Amino acid sequence: MIVYRVRPEAPPQAIAEYPLKRVWDFLLASSALLVSLPLWVAFAIAIKVEDGGPIFYRQKRWGKDKTSIDVYKFRTMVVDADTKFGIVQAEENDPRVTRVGRFLRATSLDEMPQILNIWKGEMSWVGPRALPMNEVQIREESGYIPDEAVPGFELRCRVRPGLTGVAQVYAPRDVPRRDKFRYDLIYIQNQSFCLDAKLIVLSFWITFRGSWERRSKKF
Repeated sequence: MIVYRVRPEAPPQAIAEYPLKRVWDFLLASSALLVSLPLWVAFAIAIKVEDGGPIFYRQKRWGKDKTSIDVYKFRTMVVDADTKFGIVQAEENDPRVTRVGRFLRATSLDEMPQILNIWKGEMSWVGPRALPMNEVQIREESGYIPDEAVPGFELRCRVRPGLTGVAQVYAPRDVPRRDKFRYDLIYIQNQSFCLDAKLIVLSFWITFRGSWERRSKKF
């Protein structure tokens, strides 16, 4: 259980990565790329066999300091889903998701190509989620609000986004962005190698259980 708390008094200029975080990211990403190569091949074949569409899906997402980064994923939805349905947040039993996509999303293995973003330094293993730009949040009662208008957005953009993080592991799947951003602030204000290692281990366990898409507790 997370025991850290948000410290409202923490000044923005005090937010910084701990020493050697980038070195740790690079070495782990380099190793992961080599070890995961057979999975890349297997998933590419499965996606192609199912519907013959593209293997990868590219999306513009928020990076550090509100830069735009190109994030790649294994495609989990029908071809041209964004064009046909718009950039809409996925929901439970989403009809856009393919059969292969359901497995990839449950295990979060669709995110594996983002290891390249980590290797290049655009992302980190652990940090706030890399938010898709202009994604419609269909489950929020207040309707469409741009990311920049949600409290906590500016602060979370001061660090590199992560493949996993406190919000990804601990936050309920369907909570509003303002609540997820509070989880992000817990991470930002308490960054450490030990916290990163803990979150990575928990993420592997959730992947093993195939419970990333659960609306209840993931582990």
